[in-house]
Order: sequence, then structure tokens, then C-alpha cells
Amino acid sequence: MLFTMIFSACSKDKDKPSGGNHKVVFKAVGSAGTSISTVVYVDGGGENVTKTDLSGSTWESGELTFSSSVQAISFGVQATGPNASATMKVQIFVDGVMKKESSGTGTILVPSATYYF
Repeated sequence: MLFTMIFSACSKDKDKPSGGNHKVVFKAVGSAGTSISTVVYVDGGGENVTKTDLSGSTWESGELTFSSSVQAISFGVQATGPNASATMKVQIFVDGVMKKESSGTGTILVPSATYYF
């Protein structure tokens, strides 16, 4: 596949609060003319989700709920650009705040990001 998704549901960080959840949204934004073909992310239940046969230059997940015991979440996109200066960025929003962003440039775009809580 495009890349390996890393997900861990067991937290060993004693400084984190023991209760509560995180609301997560994954976003992909490309420059004009880019076309997203595949997105891969980890859902709130710890399962890898792959969506294919997509089109357009933007994509956004619905709001996903993650337990506070989750250590990391990942998100990636495969897209094509119309020329070498095309860009695609992936963003991870946690509780309404952008926490991680990564981007790629070119005709073959495969940016990915992992956020560690």
C-alpha cells in the first residue's frame, strides 16, 4: 500500500488525564488541478480505513472520536498533480486545533502525517 499506518491503543503516559476523548478530523487540500485517488487513516476504533476511487482536490473526514488512551493517529493521501509545482497537504485536527501538517510537491503526491498525543 502507500505507507504503513501506525496505531497504538495503550498509553503508558502517566501524566495524561485518565478520562475523556479527543475529536479528530483529517483534511487533505491540494492545489488547483490535483486529483485525490486514495486516502488512508485510522478510525476511532483503531481500524485502518482506505477510501479509493476519489476525485477532486480536497477531502475531509467526518469527526472521529478517539479515546484518551490512544497514543498516535495517522493519515495519508495519494494524489496526482497537473505539473511539477502541484502541492497537496494533509492536516490532522485534534479538538478543533490543527496539530500536524505535512505536504508534498510534484505530479505524484503521497503526503502523510502522524500525530502523537
